[in-house]
Amino acid sequence: MNKTPRTTMLKPVFIPSVVLLVLLVLYATTLPNEAALVFNFLKDWIAKTFGWFYMLSVGIFTLFVLFLAVSPYGRFKLGPDQSKPSYSYASWFAMLFSAGMGIGLMFWSVAEPIMHYMSPPVGEGSTIQAARNAMSITFFHWGLHAWAIYAIVGLSLAYFSFRHGLPLSVRSALYPLIGDRIYGPIGHSVDSIAVLGTILGVATSLGLGVLQINSGLNYLFEIPINIFTQIILIAIITAMATISVVLGLDGGIKRLSEINLYLAVTLLAFIFLAAPTFYLLSALIQNIGAYLSQVVFMTFNQYVYENTPWMGWWTLFYWAWWIAWAPFVGMFIARVSRGRTIREFVVGVLFVPVGFTFAWMSVFGNSAINALRNEGFSALGEAVNADVSTALFKFLEHFPLSAVTSVLAVILVITFFVTSSDSGSLVVDTIASGGSEKNPVWQRIFWATLEGVVAAALLLAGGLGALQSASITIALPFTAIMLIACWGLYRALHLEAIRYESLQHHMNAGRHGKISGTWHSRLSRLIEFPSVQETKRFVNEDVVNAMNLVKKELNSHHWEVEISNDNAKGFASLRVIHSGDMDFIYEVRIKKGDTPTFAFPDSINPTKMQKEYARAEVYLQDGNKAYDIYGYDEDVIATDIVDQFEKHRHFLHNTSSLNPAIPID
Repeated sequence: MNKTPRTTMLKPVFIPSVVLLVLLVLYATTLPNEAALVFNFLKDWIAKTFGWFYMLSVGIFTLFVLFLAVSPYGRFKLGPDQSKPSYSYASWFAMLFSAGMGIGLMFWSVAEPIMHYMSPPVGEGSTIQAARNAMSITFFHWGLHAWAIYAIVGLSLAYFSFRHGLPLSVRSALYPLIGDRIYGPIGHSVDSIAVLGTILGVATSLGLGVLQINSGLNYLFEIPINIFTQIILIAIITAMATISVVLGLDGGIKRLSEINLYLAVTLLAFIFLAAPTFYLLSALIQNIGAYLSQVVFMTFNQYVYENTPWMGWWTLFYWAWWIAWAPFVGMFIARVSRGRTIREFVVGVLFVPVGFTFAWMSVFGNSAINALRNEGFSALGEAVNADVSTALFKFLEHFPLSAVTSVLAVILVITFFVTSSDSGSLVVDTIASGGSEKNPVWQRIFWATLEGVVAAALLLAGGLGALQSASITIALPFTAIMLIACWGLYRALHLEAIRYESLQHHMNAGRHGKISGTWHSRLSRLIEFPSVQETKRFVNEDVVNAMNLVKKELNSHHWEVEISNDNAKGFASLRVIHSGDMDFIYEVRIKKGDTPTFAFPDSINPTKMQKEYARAEVYLQDGNKAYDIYGYDEDVIATDIVDQFEKHRHFLHNTSSLNPAIPID
């Protein structure tokens, strides 16, 4: 029985990350006023100097992800060809939504549209045009661009880890560019930045969540709004997140995510029915149209002619926030997306959460603007100006059962808080352990606690402004890493596409054609359903003998060949070593199955026949090729090995200019 080791921490990643975070906490807690000034200076300087870089990069991420969805690369699976998804669509979507931006939607769904309506980036506030622009801007900040950022990291991690056996860590995305150096200082540095980004990104969300929870408790129970209360709340909810972390992905995070989704849909449905329903439906359609018609302009708009600081407080903060969250959300959605195709992944990650987000923002945002503009609810605008964290609860006052819906909103924020914290802890633990997924529980508890401590420190050092500054700062180096990862992912997929075409079309040595023998032998094989033991004997004797024939011939030409055989499992593998290039691998494995009802004629009593049979299926570098070679004689098996070896050589010829090779073993 394998025991979980006492620690799996990768010291070159763990130590620098923790040291920097501890220094940040000490600085923010001992010199909060000075830290607030420094954080604000950094935010303003980065916004002015690198704003163009953030905007251009996010535009590239969005276009690249959409390209992958419609390109032939979309057919490749995030895992071996025969792998299947681990979660249903409902559970998958629930976890995507909860991990991605749940707290943000609760915090900003009322406040942001109202703020853009009253104080737009350009033009006069509180006008019809300001209302239109407010929803377009809100959609832009929460639309395809945000989820494209997550999708880039998630795709890179899932593809390289599940399909090519590399560590489930950000460094793996650089393998096509730097090869085995991902295991050295470069890889350690990339993962350290990912750990810092994840901790600060999650801490930003936790800080926003605590501000809103405090406001909700003040509204419901008159609990005072102050930093002391907020730190107590962080401690309590971090403890709840720690319990969820201990329960694990299926026991805690999955169930909480599903609860989140049900509660969110309930609140959404109530506001939709209580507000002017048909007005909201019209607004949703118009908002989507405005978003689609303006999205290209907004993607690259820098407001350079208006000379306004608005970008640093809004669009750049959002892009930096999503990028800081990208290692966390990307790895999380990668872990729950194994077995899906790239096209399925992109459609699911981009369009399903975005559709829900657009509906949410239209229901809450347009209801809020309508209440303020047409129904005389001026108190909402005053509440937003005074404290954005109170916006949602002031908004709910405008509808029946406000006490009940406010309690539901507080519960939602808490559960989103918990899922963000426990998911973040799980992800940081994986990154800091070099991609290991079987880690001791104390490590996840450590990271969950550290997230709460950092969130508290940032609140002490300037509240919302400090949270925004931390996200914008740490996102800068990670943006560069993500751009490099895009190039690495493209090269890897291009290599795989070439290999796929080579295996499908070159020489077209039909596996059921020239290797099938006479019609007598083909008929015998067609009606035979060999037992597991018979198939094992075939693999251990006939297949291994055929492999030795090929090995002997290749050895005579000075090729290094390795053959391995597991008699108990009925497994045989032949590997031809290509120094500096991708090795050729030909494996035959037993695949068991229930004997079908059509296996025997009616004249034979099926109950007296075997209940189980087995196939001898061929596996290559990229997984199961789904054809059975049981019953072929040794020369025919050797011919099939040579056919596949020829296709492999053709693939290497086509990719000889692209190095380093991707490991597909």
